[in-house]
Amino acid sequence: MHGVKRVRNYQEDIETRRRKEQAKIAEYLALSDQVLSRKKQGDWTSEALELTSKLLQVNPEFYTVWNYRRNIFLNGLFPQSTPDQVNQLLLNDLSMTMAALKTHPKIYWIWNHRRWCLENIPAGPGAADEENANEWQKSVWEKDLFVVEQMLDADARNFHAWNYRRYILANTPKARTPKSELTYTKQKILSNFSNFSAWHQRSKVLSSQWASGKLSEAKSKESEFKLIRDAMYTDPHDQSVWIYHRWLIGTDSAYEILEREIESIHELLTEQPDSKWCLESLVHYKRMLIRNHKETVDSQALVAECRKYLEQLKELDPMRSRRYEDIADQLSQEL
Repeated sequence: MHGVKRVRNYQEDIETRRRKEQAKIAEYLALSDQVLSRKKQGDWTSEALELTSKLLQVNPEFYTVWNYRRNIFLNGLFPQSTPDQVNQLLLNDLSMTMAALKTHPKIYWIWNHRRWCLENIPAGPGAADEENANEWQKSVWEKDLFVVEQMLDADARNFHAWNYRRYILANTPKARTPKSELTYTKQKILSNFSNFSAWHQRSKVLSSQWASGKLSEAKSKESEFKLIRDAMYTDPHDQSVWIYHRWLIGTDSAYEILEREIESIHELLTEQPDSKWCLESLVHYKRMLIRNHKETVDSQALVAECRKYLEQLKELDPMRSRRYEDIADQLSQEL
């Protein structure tokens, strides 16, 4: 009737949805049984490969099926294919996994399969010629670096993507110079100081450069202290920043550096008196002064200051009060 609101039968809607869900579950279980049955029989055909594609689209975390897929390539398809055909099969899988990562960017097994694909790309038609050796491999690896950077543009804190990026850089060292990598990580950090993965990558690059003697550790650390100080003042409650600061300080910093950084944190604490990380860092660095520079500092006064900060931390962070009490007990042993 006109003007009368139609009353929907919600019970029927619920039943319809339930039947659809049950049908999907039954379809998934049947497909899963079919794939696992073929795996048990050692079926390495292209038909089996297609079934794994369908199953992995539904459940990309099914690692057993990823393993089976690789065995289909190795035991069935690769031996009867030309290098060009092998290359195309792997490029197809790289496209498939790229599509999967758009909706499942943090599933380890998809990233793992991409690594396997890259490692099995044939050398290419110019492999006999040293100048053109590994033509296909170079092309694919360099393209994948671009792909992963696009993913990091979408989610700069995806640690799976950062790990994969480090893996690519390690295998294509000419793709990025250390200087360009430091520029890249700095851009990511400045856009978001909470990007722990970018800080971590930066520490890896710097450590490598210091160890090789290609970069002055003392000079570059001063630049890093300025960068991290800006980050600390911008977001004093962010854990990533303080972890990087501790990495910079290390375990045996010079007295002058410790004193300077402690003073900087003191200044920040006056502006942010409820900053847990300011207080924790002051305790950590003042204990370092006691341990490493006992002859220079007033250990009794530093212990008293640490105890005061620990009491403040117990109020700010009562869930970890026992931890702070344990640290306070250790202070007596450090005198």
